[in-house]
Amino acid sequence: MIDQLWFILLGFVAGILGSMIGLGGGIILVPALTFLGFPPATAASNSLFGALSNAVASTISYSRQKRIVYSLGLKLGLLSIPGTVLGAFLSTAIAPDIFKILFGFVLIASAVYIFVRKKIETAEKTFSIQMMIFAVSASFFAGLISAFFGIGGGIIFVPLMVVGMGMAMKKAAPTSQLILLFSSLSGVIIHSILGHPDFIQAGLLAIGSFVGGLVGARLSLDVKERYLQIIVSVVILVAAGKLFVDSLNDNLNFFGF
Repeated sequence: MIDQLWFILLGFVAGILGSMIGLGGGIILVPALTFLGFPPATAASNSLFGALSNAVASTISYSRQKRIVYSLGLKLGLLSIPGTVLGAFLSTAIAPDIFKILFGFVLIASAVYIFVRKKIETAEKTFSIQMMIFAVSASFFAGLISAFFGIGGGIIFVPLMVVGMGMAMKKAAPTSQLILLFSSLSGVIIHSILGHPDFIQAGLLAIGSFVGGLVGARLSLDVKERYLQIIVSVVILVAAGKLFVDSLNDNLNFFGF
């Protein structure tokens, strides 16, 4: 176990970044675990332990800062649970090279989101029937990608709250952490029932992510967001490129090139 303690550091770094940008630490954890050769289901399930721990720590911190909209967060969190069940089952069936390509696109979408997040704030909106239907559908899809990729689903929930509901970013990102608590917990339960996680590694990631979540929520009040945008976007775009290259190499090796 001693030689696996670096998982704590990985979880800590992912926890800080995930808490500050509101997307969850899985954006960092899953590429790292994939590069280490973990199969999709194991990478996703181990990452979700970190995402859950990160969400707990972030929710505690943001709750003290009074930046969480509980009524909305609880509803969207519960709506995401059915999707997590389906996502956990689907992660078992996907081939590693396909998983790398799909997650590469998720990372690119995340990088784009990070740069435009301050520009997508809109005036507060009134809920309509159409918006409620869209929120239900989006929550199910967010739950699905949460358990499938092990990332938490924040990339869906934050734009949904900001663009669709007119919520201010300073409340949307913290509220997303409450939602991720539900989606990641249900994902962890289903993945565990299916026997996907390595519980020692997942536990170490969870320890680091919890501490990182506390630190990240505090730093979010002081760090200049522009610097954070650049650093995180560069990291995940490099990771996306690496995933695409690895997937291409896997296919070339399969065909004997």
